[in-house]
Amino acid sequence: MKILAIIPARGGSKRIPRKNIKSFLGQPIIKYSIDAAKESAIFDEIMVSTDDLEIEEVAKSSGAVVPFLRSKENSTDRSATAPVLEEVILEYKKLGKDFDYICCIYPTAIFVTGERLRLAKQMILDKDADAVIPVMRFGYPIQRALKIKEDGKVEMFWPENYSARSQDLGSAYHDCGQFYFLKVSNFLKQKVLFPKLSVPLEVPESEAQDIDNEEDWKLAEIKFNLLKNYKRS
Repeated sequence: MKILAIIPARGGSKRIPRKNIKSFLGQPIIKYSIDAAKESAIFDEIMVSTDDLEIEEVAKSSGAVVPFLRSKENSTDRSATAPVLEEVILEYKKLGKDFDYICCIYPTAIFVTGERLRLAKQMILDKDADAVIPVMRFGYPIQRALKIKEDGKVEMFWPENYSARSQDLGSAYHDCGQFYFLKVSNFLKQKVLFPKLSVPLEVPESEAQDIDNEEDWKLAEIKFNLLKNYKRS
């Protein structure tokens, strides 16, 4: 059984310039993902898919490999993750390397740990799943979500839930945006990150954070430091 870690890190981030190699608490943020993959000791290879020579240099110095650069087609603002993963798998096939599973770890997933990656591997094997996806519970029932209309007024998406008790409404979850553990054979058929037989790995809110803008970045640093200090104590 061969497993490949893929860290997709293009160079053209706009909202946070050079986001994928920007210093996060003293080291390039991508190094956290590489270190977690190394710590897990479950991967035959840890590679970074990038179109950027500086990211390539940082990736290699952090212990990953960059056997080829990403195509221009998959390096635009609109490039989705699934085509990038497919490209990596097919390029490795050209090199004579096949993998049974891949794990796509995002370069800003600073809360991912080797332990969680090992757990995901065990889950996908035990459940014979197509994918394991980290998810986080919404802190408030989405069934009572509000929307602001064009006229500036607010109303409920689902008014029928106005009087419903929170405990009577089912829990809802969202993708953490950390990693996807995928069976290659099924991924190449379905070419989606959420294949038919996907199982959830629930992550606490304290161990996940989207980083899409500078405010997110600051919040991630605060949460990371708090979690680190809590574990020490």
